[in-house]
Amino acid sequence: MSLRKKCLPATEIILSLTLLCSGLHAQASRVQTFPLSGAQDLDARNVKVESTEYKGRKAIRITFPDPPVPGPHFALLRGVDFADGTIEADVAAKVTMTAPPGLPPAPGFIGIAFRSRSDANHYELFYIRPGNSSSSDQLHRNHSVQYVSMPDFDWYKLRRSWPSVYEAYADLEPEAWIRMKIEVAGRQAKLYVNSAPKPVLVVDGLKGEDLTGGIGLWAAGEQDNYFSNMRITHAKPQAVENGSDATGTWDIKYGIGSFSGSLNLHRDGATVSGTASGLLGTDVPVTGTWRNGYLEIAFHGPWPAPGSDPGGVTASLAGWIDGNSAKGRVTIIGQADDGAWTATRRE
Repeated sequence: MSLRKKCLPATEIILSLTLLCSGLHAQASRVQTFPLSGAQDLDARNVKVESTEYKGRKAIRITFPDPPVPGPHFALLRGVDFADGTIEADVAAKVTMTAPPGLPPAPGFIGIAFRSRSDANHYELFYIRPGNSSSSDQLHRNHSVQYVSMPDFDWYKLRRSWPSVYEAYADLEPEAWIRMKIEVAGRQAKLYVNSAPKPVLVVDGLKGEDLTGGIGLWAAGEQDNYFSNMRITHAKPQAVENGSDATGTWDIKYGIGSFSGSLNLHRDGATVSGTASGLLGTDVPVTGTWRNGYLEIAFHGPWPAPGSDPGGVTASLAGWIDGNSAKGRVTIIGQADDGAWTATRRE
């Protein structure tokens, strides 16, 4: 057989490659749509789901049973396994409870969970508090949108440990339809509302350890929770893996000022120990924990500025290790705003 007969024509090769690439792109960009005009696509967890119409739009209404049932309260979408991509839906919350005398009405709470385990107890979540948006108290206004990762990082823990990082202000109207859009790429997620071109909240370092899972409609009690027009666009997952070790010598840069330094870490199970140099002194003892690649460490030493507390300050770092790189957030309690940190393990 001649070489000419053995080889495919160039045009056929190009066509085959084009079809292959198109197929891979279509697979990575697969779209699922859910009108949410009925309960047939939902697996309700400790909530009631009903077909209804709200403000001229077909939707589903989620409410708590009476009396309420303990446990997670949302409805998982059937047939969805989500890693990276975009989630969009229209949501509305109508508070039905009467506020106690002297207290403002409840702001309403409604959101979308993603990367949920089948037990509905572990998930990432963006939710909104529409009533806070128009509060006369700026502190409440700054709590209009929220990120949490259940069950380990609820709003209270995140607000206490990292004030203003995982919640923000957004222009929202109570009881109105609000378009939520969540973009997820690896360990980063962004929340957009009402077709705004820029996100209202950016989370660089999702706290949950699950990189794929279900999508849920998250509801609150003593209110009617409405959902409609959900669209899920799947994207090719980012190349991140859990389980990276903390042991080694790391060169680290801090987003507070222009500080840099090094970490010498050793992991024994979930316990991390070692020393830190550069930010608060040389060979300062480090203690902390490790969870499937998620690192939380702290060290104490003198703050390098005149008039600082002679007793020293504590630096707290949290973030993910991905192979030989790591990044997260750092806070110096009482001395500086928190910021980002990045680190590279020495070979």
